[in-house]
Amino acid sequence: MTGLRKGLLVVVSGPSGVGKGTLLERLLARREDCVFSISATTRAPRPGEVEGRHYYFLDPETFNDWIERDRFLEWNQVHSAYYGTPREFVESARARGQHVVLDVDVKGGLEVMSAEPDCVSIFLAPPDLEALRWRLRHRGTENAEQIAGRLLVARSELKHMDRYAYTIVNDELERAQTQLEAVLEAEMARTPRVIADGQVHALFGPDLEPVLPNSEGP
Repeated sequence: MTGLRKGLLVVVSGPSGVGKGTLLERLLARREDCVFSISATTRAPRPGEVEGRHYYFLDPETFNDWIERDRFLEWNQVHSAYYGTPREFVESARARGQHVVLDVDVKGGLEVMSAEPDCVSIFLAPPDLEALRWRLRHRGTENAEQIAGRLLVARSELKHMDRYAYTIVNDELERAQTQLEAVLEAEMARTPRVIADGQVHALFGPDLEPVLPNSEGP
């Protein structure tokens, strides 16, 4: 038997309206080994939001103190409020063997990739911009001017897609969910993770490390 395996840090980015929220809700409902990272923010709670469940609500002074003490994996200012990903929550959940899922914009995603090179980065893309426009229009939360602004941001975000290890095109929800779960399973089966987690001892014994084949060939 092997010990508890360290969970993945899964970074998911993509344009507004691409369906990240729906896809990740389905993932979390299906898999007990996945947990959503709870962000910290300086904005006031909205009706129905619960401290420690939806966000950690911090005053600006505390948020700045956390920045100075390097307690965020990434942080960003959105309009007049600040948002950040607490490092302690991520590290403790991964140590328990849970896969921590981050829903962050491209700027935050690139910061996490830099801070945590072993993270699994996934870009969720629309099949085309017209499909994205249709989704934004039919969710009914923005006016025409706001939709145009979100599409401009989407064009900018799409330029960074090649910085992510995986791209999932969300043209059909069930297929996108299957691909997302396949990425998690494939990442946990990567040879460096299997060796680091000690699983090879079940095959080779504690006193004998496996000799990996030369990837460059004989």
